[in-house]
Amino acid sequence: MARLAVPIKFKRLHEKAVIPQYQSHGAACVDLVATEIEYIDENKVIVKFGFAAEVPEGYKVNIQPRSSFTHKSWFMANTPGCIDSDYRGEWMAKFEAVPVSVKINQHGIPYLVYDEFPYRVGDRAVQASVEVNIHMAFKEVKELSDSIRGVGGFGSTGK
Repeated sequence: MARLAVPIKFKRLHEKAVIPQYQSHGAACVDLVATEIEYIDENKVIVKFGFAAEVPEGYKVNIQPRSSFTHKSWFMANTPGCIDSDYRGEWMAKFEAVPVSVKINQHGIPYLVYDEFPYRVGDRAVQASVEVNIHMAFKEVKELSDSIRGVGGFGSTGK
């Protein structure tokens, strides 16, 4: 069966930028390959993908970690990242580490220890998917209709 493909213009900003590709016929996302890793400090990095793109109006691209990333002591800080149709800058993702232990220095002061960032330049670091972007139209009202759930939030449906 032929799949719908949303045409996205790709502009290379780095000589080693890789045009995103699906890794299998049934894949829902394309993988983005790191072209640069900027270390902000020992527990924060920005991964750059070396390209900008033009997402058609009416669509957006979501960027999220690959499923294998759940085994790491890092998380993608801007999950899911959103590439709007009017954004023309470089695609990138910010990662932060979770402390894996606490140690004491020679002065008796505790400090946090982090695992090394698991990705290198050339690695498939995140995945991206495209979806229709339907705008919301808010209308101010005095009252909302009743529902079974009501105002229950933060896990209230799991009780």
